[in-house]
Order: sequence, then structure tokens, then C-alpha cells
Amino acid sequence: MSNSIDELDLMGTGNAIFTIGSNTTECHPIIGMRMMEAVQRGTKLIVADPRAITLAQHADVWLQLKPGTDVALLNSIANVLINEGMIDENFISTRTEGFEAARDLVVCYTPEFAETITTVPAQKVYEAARIIGSSKTTATYYTMGITQHTSGVDNVRSVANIAMLTGNMGKPLTGVNPLRGQNNVQGSCDMGTLPNVFPGYQKINLPEVRKKFSEAWSVEIPATEGLKLPEVFEGIEKGEIKGLFVLGENPMRSDPDITHIKHCLEAIDFLVVQDIFLTETAELADVVLPGASFAEKDGTFSSTERRVQLVRKAIAPIGNSKPDWQILVELLSRMGISKEYSSPEDIFEEIRSLTPSYCGISYARLETEHLQWPCPSENHQGTPILHVDKFARGIGVFLAAEYRDPAELPDEDYPLILTTGRITTHYHTGTMSRRCWGLDGARPEEMVEVNPADANSYNIEDGGYIVVTSRRGELRARAQVTDRVPEGLIFTTFHFSESPGNILTNSAADPITGTPEFKVCSAKIRSD
Repeated sequence: MSNSIDELDLMGTGNAIFTIGSNTTECHPIIGMRMMEAVQRGTKLIVADPRAITLAQHADVWLQLKPGTDVALLNSIANVLINEGMIDENFISTRTEGFEAARDLVVCYTPEFAETITTVPAQKVYEAARIIGSSKTTATYYTMGITQHTSGVDNVRSVANIAMLTGNMGKPLTGVNPLRGQNNVQGSCDMGTLPNVFPGYQKINLPEVRKKFSEAWSVEIPATEGLKLPEVFEGIEKGEIKGLFVLGENPMRSDPDITHIKHCLEAIDFLVVQDIFLTETAELADVVLPGASFAEKDGTFSSTERRVQLVRKAIAPIGNSKPDWQILVELLSRMGISKEYSSPEDIFEEIRSLTPSYCGISYARLETEHLQWPCPSENHQGTPILHVDKFARGIGVFLAAEYRDPAELPDEDYPLILTTGRITTHYHTGTMSRRCWGLDGARPEEMVEVNPADANSYNIEDGGYIVVTSRRGELRARAQVTDRVPEGLIFTTFHFSESPGNILTNSAADPITGTPEFKVCSAKIRSD
């Protein structure tokens, strides 16, 4: 997030919130609640989502777009902002480059033209753009409804274009604010779990960066980048990858086309899984390493707003489990790499020494201070707002994109669009939440949302069992007949092992990030 969550509490009349691809009240309920409170104080709310999510029902403008058409929608908003003179010319001229090329690209994306792609009525686009352009501030929030597409990078760039056009960057109550989908996703990325960076997003391809980490870790680090997740499974299938270490992840439920994932995990020579429960992935492993839960270890989490938070152990690790850092240190030792760490704080001190954005953060400061990176020195107070005077690259760049269809569209054999998401009751693949009696009792099985018109066409009854089929597999679940989804769209989650939503989804991915297109695939349904 470029800005901070607490800013929502300061919003009222004259301010605006634009959420796109984010079912915030269910997936981030605390943030969603604060958005709703801001609306009650007079904040204008624009919601772009295919489903009638809770936020959409309280929005000043609901842009009910066809899944996968975000670029066309965002280009049409940019078109209105430019044509009606609602842009921040001073911000554009002093803080950005590439405006002319972006302007020339979006000129054909009138709301009327975009309506033929997105199905959003043109008048709704005009209303949304005028709120964004006329409000004192507009803060934009998005989640995986934007990124989990073959055009995910184009979607994010298009969101950033809107913020730069209106000067809604680098000041309070504004910003481009991606809400992370799981606890400490931000922290894990900060620590270099992406395939092309070291901790602190320091690029692998820079010789001086490799030299610094090679000296600190006493190993020669190659210049080659790691593999994106789709490339890992391609490598397994080709026989190029012989071993896989899965840490705290359950690809047998969280990845697309899990029939193919199962094939790869069964084919690989050696599979190691480190987790706190015997997940569906761990059941296929040659070796399972029992990690400790958050309550059984010390360390830090970095939240979605870049806030580093100290976590203290509440109980000792149960059974033979160990904190993850201890398991990893023992593995390193057995592989001939000796690193002496006596505690998580030792590791954090090394992080500080190698990572400029974390340099000023220490356990001692975290005991009493709330610090958001970048925090480059011990007398620095952290950074609640990014890009205040300049962007990370110096000058911000407009990168407008043409609309591209999703990888898979409905046809005669699979006439419906399937999209996936989450519900409040359960978390990710259900590894933890489905072991909680209260949560599982509240929602014990999958419910596939089906529009009443589609239910009538396919003789489906509310609460009855249906079979959902895609080109990759099928699942059986109960139907929830509701106008929460429009005609032609069905919705399911991936929380339930008995009805695994990702047996249906498409592994086609964004060419830059490798993020799969979970949000759009073609499907068909029948009563069971």
C-alpha cells in the first residue's frame, strides 16, 4: 500500500474511495468496515466488481463489469477524465512521463465503446469518473480481482494511470493501495521470496547487490533469476526439476488446474513440505517437516500497509514441531552452509544490515513504535505515505495498455463464466479455518452462486446439488440461487477439499508475473 489503513478514519465529505477487484468486507473485513464507516461520514464510494458484493450495495456508483474487462473499464474512466479536463496537469508535468502516449491510446475508449466490452452502462462510467476527478482526494484499493488475470500487470498499470492523472499519489487520503490476500504476504515478498529480487526488492541482476549478499552469506550467488510458479511446474513436467520444497503453501488446493498440479507433484523425484498441518500437498510429500504456528514462535510480520509488527511466542511448539527458522538453519547446516543464529532477532539484525528499507527498524524500536518501511535509519520515523516527493523510479510513468480478452471465453460447450474468490467464514485453502468447529459449522460446504435465470434454464434448485465442469475437471457442490451474480456468471471459492474450486480454474498466466487467471474461465453446470 502506498498509504496507511488509518487514513480511512479521516475520510468524509469531499473524499472518495475507488475499489476495484476487491470484495473488501469479506476478504479484509476490518478494512471493509472502516470503508463503510467512511461512507457514512459522507465519503463517495465507487465499486467495480462483477458481483453484488456488500460494498457494491452501498456504493454511489457500482460498475458491474464483465470479468476480465478491467483494462477497458479503466481506459474509459481515463478517457472521461482527460476529455472533461479533470486531470492534475501540474502533477502530470512535474512528476510523470509518458502522458501523451497514454492519452493517445485511451482516446478511442469512450464509455460508449467500452460498454460493448465491459457491459457497464456508459452513464455509470461518466458518473464514476466525475467523482474521481472532482473529489478533493481519491484513494484506490484493489486485490486479486485485478491481479489474477492474464492481463494482471496491465490492470495494475491502468489503476496507477488513474491515480497519476488526478494527482492522487504522495499525499494523505490517496494512493494506490493493494490489499494483501494473506497474513505476511507483504513480509515474505519483502524478504526476497520473489524470483528476481533479494530482500528489500534489491535486483538480482545488479552485480553490486549480488556481491553484497554473496559476502554476507559466504556463497557465490548466480546472476540468473529464479522461476515463476508456472515455470516450476513446467520444469517438473519436462523432467528439468527433480526436487521441490514447499513451505507453508498448499498448491494442491491453491493453484489452478489442480489435477495437473497433482500429476506434477506425484511425478517429481523428491517433494518436501514444511507446514503446521498435514495438508493435501503434504500428503504427497516424501518428507514432511512440522513447522510451528504463529503462536509458537517469535518474529515479525509485515502487514499490507508495510507496517512491521513484533510477534511474541505464547506457547512452546507442540510435539516435534519447530519454528521455521530453526528448521531452515538445520537444513542449511546439513547442506554444508553453517550460519550461526541464536534467535529470530539475530536474523532480523542481518536483515537490517543488508536491506536499506529495514535498516532503521529494530526489535527494541518495535516494542514501543509503529514503523512502516522504508525506514532507512534509527532516527527515521518510518514512511506512512510513499511517493511524497518522487516515485521509487524518480519520475512516474504512464503505461496504458490495449484491452485483451481473457485466455478462455464461453462457447457452446462451456457457456458460462466461472470466477472464484473467498468468503468471510473461511481462509484460503481451509487448512486452519476448517479445523475450527465454529467456522466450519457456519459454512460447512461449498455453495456455488448461480443467477436465477441460469438456474431456471438448467433446472437447478436453490440448495440442491449441482455439478460444475470446466475443460480441466469437475466438482459437486450445492447451488445458491442468487442475483448476487449476473446471468451467465457463476462463483465458487477454493476453501473446500470436497469441492475444490481450483480443479476448474485455468493455469494460463500473466506473461510478466506468472500469476494465473483464477478469475475467468469457461464452465457449464447441471443438476445432480
